[in-house]
Amino acid sequence: MRLLVTGGSGFMGSNAIHYLLRERPECQIVNLDKLTYAGNPENLRDIEKDPRYTFVQGDIAVEADVEKAFAHGPFDAILNYAAETHVDRSILDPSAFVMTDVIGTYRLLEAVRKYNVPRLVQISTDEVFGVAHEHPFREDDRFDPSSPYSASKAGADLLISAYVKTFGTPAIVTHSCNFYGPNQYPEKLIPLFITNLLEGKRVPVYGDGRQVREWIYTEDHCAAVLAILERGRLGAVYNIGTGDRLENIAVTKKLLALAGAGEGMIEHVTDRSAHDVRYEVDSTRLRTELGWAPTVAFDDGLTKTVSWYKEHRPWWEAIKSGDYLKYYEQQYGARHSS
Repeated sequence: MRLLVTGGSGFMGSNAIHYLLRERPECQIVNLDKLTYAGNPENLRDIEKDPRYTFVQGDIAVEADVEKAFAHGPFDAILNYAAETHVDRSILDPSAFVMTDVIGTYRLLEAVRKYNVPRLVQISTDEVFGVAHEHPFREDDRFDPSSPYSASKAGADLLISAYVKTFGTPAIVTHSCNFYGPNQYPEKLIPLFITNLLEGKRVPVYGDGRQVREWIYTEDHCAAVLAILERGRLGAVYNIGTGDRLENIAVTKKLLALAGAGEGMIEHVTDRSAHDVRYEVDSTRLRTELGWAPTVAFDDGLTKTVSWYKEHRPWWEAIKSGDYLKYYEQQYGARHSS
């Protein structure tokens, strides 16, 4: 199996590459990554000389860069992890999200057509559905995105659906709940709060912290994607979820306990504009069709994650100080702020 993984230097992409090389040691992987602020080559330092792995620096929204990656083909499948994903950043600058999430997906769809790639798996988000009200999100629920980030992902997913219907493009879309685990860039809730607490800083909780999120540990997500890659129905949509649904304030208190900190380290801040109150997904289709089920309980995954950040202080300290950006600008050229 020869795979093109886009966005492979980021949190989920790098975890996926490590997982695939471990679980399918015969596979060959080409990683196409733009190396934005969240694309950290350090995430894959341990395999950069592995003959099964090739890195190509490039932007999925730029046709020439996609062609550069396909010079290493042909590919049996594409896993599209490349995306701008941080809601707060999308509010400040929506343009980067439209370019990567929508135009980038279009470029990949055209490459699938041109090179007859047998399968494209799109890594998307439950946020495309908006707020969960009466029931967990189902695959056929109407999209109702609340931020430029979720709107850009919804746009990409709809474009894929149209290509499936119009051209018969062999694509699958996944909608996942919130990821967490090692190597996550410290701007998202769990890694930000862990690293702040390890630095003796307070943790900023939006509003009253009663927003509900569903969580999945990175290896469980990787296992779900592998099942979809190998056995998923072309043209289908699969929700990836665990049922581990907690209020943000509850997650915060668990992190405080693991870090040995008191609730005085909580700082309630002004809530985010159009902040969705609740996300939760129905993953019945994935479980029944493909036999997948999560294996890591939330408390266990959280404990593993806190331990990882404690043991890898140089990794995240370089990120929070900005030192890693300076180093990789020298090696890879100017990096992108978003």
